[in-house]
Amino acid sequence: MKGFWRAFAKNRLAIVGGAVVLCLAALAVLAPLLAPWDPHRPDVRTILDPPSRMHLLGTDQLGRDVLSRMLYGARVSLAVGFVSVGIATAIGIVLGSVAGYNGGLVDAAVMRLVDLMLVFPRFFLLLAVLAFLRPSIWTIMVVIGLTGWMSVTRLVRAEFLSLKEREFVIWSQSIGASGFRVIWRHILPNAMAPVLVAMTLGIPAAILTESGLSFLGLGVQPPFATWGNILNEGKDAIEIAWWLSVYPGLAILLTVLSYNLLGEGIRDALDPRLRQAFGRFVTRAR
Repeated sequence: MKGFWRAFAKNRLAIVGGAVVLCLAALAVLAPLLAPWDPHRPDVRTILDPPSRMHLLGTDQLGRDVLSRMLYGARVSLAVGFVSVGIATAIGIVLGSVAGYNGGLVDAAVMRLVDLMLVFPRFFLLLAVLAFLRPSIWTIMVVIGLTGWMSVTRLVRAEFLSLKEREFVIWSQSIGASGFRVIWRHILPNAMAPVLVAMTLGIPAAILTESGLSFLGLGVQPPFATWGNILNEGKDAIEIAWWLSVYPGLAILLTVLSYNLLGEGIRDALDPRLRQAFGRFVTRAR
């Protein structure tokens, strides 16, 4: 663990990404305290006001404060990212563990299911599913989670195929340990490193997906604020109210970039072989 933190601390971009992620999480949690205005209260006197001292990020078509709506939107966007990735990771761990440990027909069946899910473009699959369901924050979380488990399944399966041939696993099986105990106590803890990286990189992907769906009007519905539906509301007034598109877009960009930097830093710190290969590459380049 000390080696991990030592390697992670050397990656300045990862530290910056982690700091931004923590700041975003703090802003989302403290949104009710930090928001200067009620994000749902319209005010006809301040419709499409530009950024000012009273409204730091301006107002929208109904006179609602954009800063307050973005703070509350951070709560929704981050919640969708965490919950949907949690659902996808849980499904991926179960299916990947079963496939990798048992092999044979079980492995073949699971992998054919993965291949079948990967045939359909994920975003169009989401659109097709949401066309038959009532859009809501919980629906979005579940649907994104149920369509994003394939990569985790493949990662866990690959780790299990490698780890189940190790001596400590064979020894556990030889003394009569059950398959569940071998998986839970011995293989799975050693297979979690790539899963942790996949989770960190999956959160920004889920946030982008939710923002895209909300931008199309199929995501979280008003009056709940998300960065995607703020963008959607601003596209019709982009020529006279640039702030409705610029600030939510910057928030999405900053969040996705920060999570990617953090995920890559965790990946490099957990995989010493990758760090060594990168070090040799830099040495040769010099």
